[in-house]
Amino acid sequence: MVRHWFKHHGECISRLPDVGGDKPTRARFKRYPIGFFHIDIAEVQTAEGKLFLFVAIDRTSKFAVARLVEKADRRTAWEFLEYLLRVVPYRIHTILTDRAIGTPLVRETVARGIQFAEQPRNRNTITSRQMRFDMICEANGIEHRLTKPNHPWTNGQVERMNRTTREATVKRFHYESHDPLRTHLADFMAAYNLARRLKTLGGLTPYECICKIWTSEPDRFIVDPTHQMPGLNT
Repeated sequence: MVRHWFKHHGECISRLPDVGGDKPTRARFKRYPIGFFHIDIAEVQTAEGKLFLFVAIDRTSKFAVARLVEKADRRTAWEFLEYLLRVVPYRIHTILTDRAIGTPLVRETVARGIQFAEQPRNRNTITSRQMRFDMICEANGIEHRLTKPNHPWTNGQVERMNRTTREATVKRFHYESHDPLRTHLADFMAAYNLARRLKTLGGLTPYECICKIWTSEPDRFIVDPTHQMPGLNT
């Protein structure tokens, strides 16, 4: 299915921007070992209604994972984290998300960051409780970082991947229902991870980068990635 999709839609993949570091005018990201993921959420639409797109991308390997859900709340956020932990073949050591900004309004699309963290005024109080997202991070030895105030570009890498994914799907095609979009998204993500060669990876695909790191740093891996189907985003 992936090969068939890529044959007919390969132009979309070839035109994908390199989702590597920041713009030249900003300082380059500090280099980290494989396993530093950025996570973001965006709203998408089909004729059937509204969905929310969770996207995660590894800062080092550029391996991306995406999932469509009907709600963007705290539950779907920690469920996406659990899903991410299942499909990534190596250990995740750091996750970066938006910090909580504002409160969700009636009919508002996505209030930034409230799915991942409490607002500053609600943290470290007598009545505050640890969020499930942070509990999962702690149980898996993951450091949960939040974007710095007034520094939205900190999470720009995943925001670009999110935008690119939407441009290759909902902004390019009309979907009568959610199911065709889910199928197209799965094919697109698999093709990206398997076939998209990135300058920031020296011309490797995300999957090839993962396999290369596996040969030199196998201790970072949970399973052998060469035995795992790339782009497990169904």
